[in-house]
Amino acid sequence: MSYFSGVPQAPADGILKLSVLSRADTTPSKVDLGVGAYRDDNGQPWVLPVVREAERRLSEDPSFNHEYLGVGGFPALTDGAQQLIFGSSSPAIGQNRVYTIQTISGTGANMVAAVFLKQFKKPTDAAVYISKPTWGNHRSIFETAGHEVREYKYCNYETLTLDIDGMLSDLRAAPRGQIIVLHACAHNPTGIDPTEDQWQQIASVMADRGHFPFFDCAYQGFATGDIDRDAYAIRLFVDRGFELLVAESFAKNMGLYGERTGCLHAVCQSADLLPMVSSQLNRLSRATISTASAYGAKIAATVLQDPRLYEEWLLSMADMSQRIKTMRDALRDRLVALETPGTWDHVSQQIGMFSFTGLSKAQVDTLREQYHLYMTDDGRISVAGLNTHNIDYVAQSIDAVVRAS
Repeated sequence: MSYFSGVPQAPADGILKLSVLSRADTTPSKVDLGVGAYRDDNGQPWVLPVVREAERRLSEDPSFNHEYLGVGGFPALTDGAQQLIFGSSSPAIGQNRVYTIQTISGTGANMVAAVFLKQFKKPTDAAVYISKPTWGNHRSIFETAGHEVREYKYCNYETLTLDIDGMLSDLRAAPRGQIIVLHACAHNPTGIDPTEDQWQQIASVMADRGHFPFFDCAYQGFATGDIDRDAYAIRLFVDRGFELLVAESFAKNMGLYGERTGCLHAVCQSADLLPMVSSQLNRLSRATISTASAYGAKIAATVLQDPRLYEEWLLSMADMSQRIKTMRDALRDRLVALETPGTWDHVSQQIGMFSFTGLSKAQVDTLREQYHLYMTDDGRISVAGLNTHNIDYVAQSIDAVVRAS
């Protein structure tokens, strides 16, 4: 009998399966709205000019090499990432209460955090609460690390807006000291973010219940085009005295998807806790990846540490954010002009790369099979996949399917 004979078939990952189907479809009218990556108005990947410049500098630097990084990562990246998330004048940084370790993008940061929390969470039986819905990999990551995973209400599926009352009610009802996964900005998959006042309410309830915040921040600067606005929730919780963890990715906002560049930040109550926390995070990283990858880290660090490149990067993020907003408005306007049944204001009101359209699975299936439009089963689209060349076809296809339902 084979050693592996008892291994069951794992369920297919919805996003990866969708990518396979889309790549296999050679129909000229095909539109891929499933991929979570920025595309320009011609539907092509965009390498940011600052990334091109950073790559040029690295290639011309005679001291550049491919040696291992230290176990904590590339210091120029981790220092720059800290200031990006918490602000250059953050008291937590000034008080030496923040430790940052480089990770394999945001997914790696989530996994290191999940294993760390499994080993050291208080109370030891605390569950991890994720929003309903959330990024498809959250549940898998935390369950793989051995956590019990529960959900809190997030989306009002009738209005496609934030169910703030349901969310606060679930956070209040949860046993004290639970681990709450929060999207810092550009919630995936809904594109629905709390307002600043709602974030204040969330922080108050979590403080009252002694919950531990874990922020996943994959879209800072990419959501609104403003890095400080996109970091509002994280900085609010730090200012309110929370200890927390933050997963950060440079995949979206620098377009470093394949370089897998990210960080995990830990904010402690006092500086004397930092040596123990950092040692355990380093140990976990060493046990899983030994050391983080260098090339993407050096690109990102070059951008973060050079004032001219940094300012140009901010402008590029604003451009990407604005193009996506323009496409949101264009899709809504076309659906309204076609008098497509239903209301479509939520498409414009949501934020970031994704839009929770409200289309049913049956409608999504029809759009894929008959119109070669690819989106996730829950009706989430990547707005970055829309452009001036396909927006009319997408709107007309959605209109036809909605009318036929």
